[in-house]
Amino acid sequence: MLVHLGFMRGLCLLLGLTGQAQEGPVFDRGPKALGDVLVFSGTGWYRHPEVAAISGWLVRLGEDLKMQVDVSESAADLKQILPRYKVLVLNNCTEMTALLDVGQRQAVERWYERGGGIVALHASLVRQTQWEWFNQLAGCDFNSDSEYLEALIEVDAEAKDHPTVRGFGSKFLYKADWTNHDRSVTGLPGFKVLLRVNESTYQPVREAFQKQGGKAMGKDHPIAWLHTQGGGRFFYTELGHDVRSMETPFGRQHITEAIRWAAGHTD
Repeated sequence: MLVHLGFMRGLCLLLGLTGQAQEGPVFDRGPKALGDVLVFSGTGWYRHPEVAAISGWLVRLGEDLKMQVDVSESAADLKQILPRYKVLVLNNCTEMTALLDVGQRQAVERWYERGGGIVALHASLVRQTQWEWFNQLAGCDFNSDSEYLEALIEVDAEAKDHPTVRGFGSKFLYKADWTNHDRSVTGLPGFKVLLRVNESTYQPVREAFQKQGGKAMGKDHPIAWLHTQGGGRFFYTELGHDVRSMETPFGRQHITEAIRWAAGHTD
């Protein structure tokens, strides 16, 4: 991992470092390097308290990925330097139309159509309906969510061999805070559901959202999926609100292989 000096000040803040910026450690990327990853953690609306910790976790994941992972919160970077990257990880980037201007959004669209890969974490599908292109790419938007709870996760039968879920059986218990979306992506053209959560095993709408009319999704509640229409690759997972939901054997495999898939790595 080489942290570009242009990002260093923001990365120091994200990782809770103080003092004069210093160049980060350099890892040997070697011949198996897949490309570069840009973690974008800017937010246009609500900002999850763990955004900085998640960015740091993703940077540390770079050594396992054999990929360079950089971090930015500058909207300008999505127009100016995104073309040098293969993967854009959206770290809980709520309401991006409040953060990115038209030119910056169009730059992301062009980059994706030319073969870029997007990995969207947790709240990155919150208040995105004003960006029509991204809303269609994602397939849905936010309705409500749960508390951090254990629930039964079910692997879609047609996805059992996908590297992001492979090896954990057809069903398993897992802890996270689960997002309810405004519709299911099941059956949408170009979409492939990987995981669903069984709502009968937890309370899907926390009290605060119950008071606001939040709705559960019912029997068909996808929590991770792929979308491959267009020139690029899109991956979404509900994991990513809390580092605890990521720093597990499943969480590390799930996110690592999502980034590898988005970069075009298929083995």
